[in-house]
Amino acid sequence: MARHRGVFNPENPEPYELSRSRIEAYVKCPACFWLDRVKGIKFPGMPGFLLNTATDTLLKKDFDVYRDNQKPHPFMIRHGLGHLVPFQHEDFETWTKSLQLGFRTDYKPANFIIGGGLDDVWHDPKTDELFIVDYKSTAGRRNEDLTALEPITLFGAYKEGYKRQMDMYQWILRKNGFQVSNTGYFVYVNGDQHFEPGMLLKDEDKAKMYFDVQLVAYEGDSSWVEGKIEEIKKCLHQDKCPDHSQSGFGPKGDKPCEYFTFLDSLSHL
Repeated sequence: MARHRGVFNPENPEPYELSRSRIEAYVKCPACFWLDRVKGIKFPGMPGFLLNTATDTLLKKDFDVYRDNQKPHPFMIRHGLGHLVPFQHEDFETWTKSLQLGFRTDYKPANFIIGGGLDDVWHDPKTDELFIVDYKSTAGRRNEDLTALEPITLFGAYKEGYKRQMDMYQWILRKNGFQVSNTGYFVYVNGDQHFEPGMLLKDEDKAKMYFDVQLVAYEGDSSWVEGKIEEIKKCLHQDKCPDHSQSGFGPKGDKPCEYFTFLDSLSHL
């Protein structure tokens, strides 16, 4: 039988495939989620961040060398994590494939398959405990304090999404029967665009870019996940579009989600 994904069909008995990013979309605005998943309305999307993808790929190559040797990477040792090694598992490469929901769990209470794609997992061989690791890339202010993952600014709101991603992946890994630490790590690379004179190499057609690198620890809490999944199940089965979220980014915390104003203006044409 065909997989159940894309537009939700309540008559399809197969488990509905729901990515971690779609769950994040519901958290941001149930109305936009409902319009997309129930009515099949496709909203304008952001272009792919290919440079971010490249840094993810290169970081994985760095840690894969030590995954093969089952040794801690020098970066891990410098940050006091010499007791950990990059996790080696026969399904690890599958887990990294986000477009195929390679990292997934079959959540039978909602008849959903929940999944996404991991960046990395680190392992404590003595305790057999696993630590979710996520790579993040940016080109922000140098020495920006990335250790305080608090929703204070617009950038902070994105950090909240990072935290939910970590929570979700810890939950999925536990659902697959692994012992998972509440502590997760962000390997955060910040492109230096302010203090280098340039990036073109003098005598060849190549360029270089330096990155400041931080390791940010986060104590996860996945207690919200299953309740949110049940909310999504109800949302998918309802006939009426939910209200659009208030994002809180307006001058009085009253600006609606990014698409509401656009959709509202169309209704008056």
